[in-house]
Amino acid sequence: MAPLPGAELVKSPLQLYRYLLRCCKLLPGKNVQEHYKHMIRQSFHVHADEDNPERIRQIIKRSIEDADWVMEKYKKQK
Repeated sequence: MAPLPGAELVKSPLQLYRYLLRCCKLLPGKNVQEHYKHMIRQSFHVHADEDNPERIRQIIKRSIEDADWVMEKYKKQK
């Protein structure tokens, strides 16, 4: 299960970046949102030079799974 509809359509790093930032908007509290936005930006800078298509697919898959975990974590706290 994906945190937002459309996760299955994410195919490129730019689409992933936008998708993750949209997920952040659903998190409670400005501080939590800013924390995860910062983490997303940091991760994109770290992986900016990745050029292996298989590795990029792995990163996208893992990022969506992690976003799902974070969204579930904060959903349970409500």
